[in-house]
Amino acid sequence: MPMNAVHRRLCRSDGWATRMRTKVLPWAMRDVTLAGAVLELGPGYGITTQWLLDRGARLTAIEVDPKLAADLRTRFADQVDVHEGDGAALPLPDETFDAVVCFTMLHHVPSPEQQDRLFAEAARVLRPGGVFAGSDSRLSLRFRLLHIGDTMVPVPPRTLPDRLRAAGFRTADVEIGDRSLRFHATR
Repeated sequence: MPMNAVHRRLCRSDGWATRMRTKVLPWAMRDVTLAGAVLELGPGYGITTQWLLDRGARLTAIEVDPKLAADLRTRFADQVDVHEGDGAALPLPDETFDAVVCFTMLHHVPSPEQQDRLFAEAARVLRPGGVFAGSDSRLSLRFRLLHIGDTMVPVPPRTLPDRLRAAGFRTADVEIGDRSLRFHATR
């Protein structure tokens, strides 16, 4: 979904990559096993994709932006099966993955209804017992300023567990951190 020039520059920066690798990803993925088939929704520039690969994930990725999807295919060639597509309408069969993950991208999904379709699609492609996990940013003044001209639909942490259960997850937990939220749901 659309991102302004400042936001695009931030998401490609070394500082953002370091924060994601050292803080956000270890926290968001705490207690999540990456064994088996893993689907990453909205990998963007691939910072999170590389982190997942470094931990042994057998990875498929869905990226909505055609240029970013092409760049990911080039960068990860034989390592990641990259598809261009929408997380709310996954071009993948039912019960294919052991884990579905996404990081700092849910707020770029253009409506709560489309977010709910993405949650339902994550549940559909997970095997029974599979995990949907990840993180997203929390609403703040800095967050609003960074997203001027962007698609920005924050996910309210207090409603997320019920939304995940309504999408087909048996359990759903949300934890609030410094500037982010993390979620963990089981099909």
